[in-house]
Amino acid sequence: MESTSSVSGYFRPSRLDLATKLGRDVPDGWWVVVYPTAGEAVITFKRGLQTDRRTGAAWDVAPEDVPADRALIEAVRRARGQVRRYCTANGLDRLATVTYGGSGCHDEQQVRADLGAFFRQLRRIGGTGAFAYLWVVEWHPGGHGLHAHFAIGRYLEKGLLEQAWAHGFVEIRRINAELRYASALARARVAAAYLGKYVAKGFETSGGLHRYEVAQGFQPERWRFFAETREDAVNLCVNLRDGAIPNFSASDEWEGWQGPPTLWMQWPE
Repeated sequence: MESTSSVSGYFRPSRLDLATKLGRDVPDGWWVVVYPTAGEAVITFKRGLQTDRRTGAAWDVAPEDVPADRALIEAVRRARGQVRRYCTANGLDRLATVTYGGSGCHDEQQVRADLGAFFRQLRRIGGTGAFAYLWVVEWHPGGHGLHAHFAIGRYLEKGLLEQAWAHGFVEIRRINAELRYASALARARVAAAYLGKYVAKGFETSGGLHRYEVAQGFQPERWRFFAETREDAVNLCVNLRDGAIPNFSASDEWEGWQGPPTLWMQWPE
């Protein structure tokens, strides 16, 4: 293994990304992606990549066509995972909803422009500087047009939010107050689960627009590794968390999964 350095109480191995190194063949094996601040890791088996030494282009020795329905399922799964990791890594445990007054807003482009202006105004009048947030747009089930849900990780007065959102109404709550004794990861995952449901619905209604948006500069850190066996990959992840045993979920237990063998790991703390 490559050299390591101590980071936040556990060891951080040097980054390893064999597929991007030109002129080098990558064998079959297990690709590991660790999200240390989100408390997650994903281990996926992949067939070897070979590099065309003339062009530097990597190609898969066993490519396959991806059916459209499978592609949609995987896009939803991937988006929900990204939402969960962003919320968790940034401790976003407060959920808010902004709605429009009058006849509402029925323009997908307009609501996104209004949300961008809202967060810029919030930073300006609140004196908060940049902060992490994630929003997702939803069509109101009662026919009142569009509204948006967003998560933040800090206390902001409701009056400040109302001042920044000049289009209607604001509701904010710490939806997981009953989990005040739980870990920060557990609290943020509750808010992420709510937003993930709206993101999944948005794949049917967003018309190709972004299903969700986040504050830039707060993406979860990601470490990449390669292991020859799944056992080695699992041990690497466990060692990164000082021997803490995560919750496991294997792809052979996932309904409808047609991708390569995959193992998802999540630590409670």
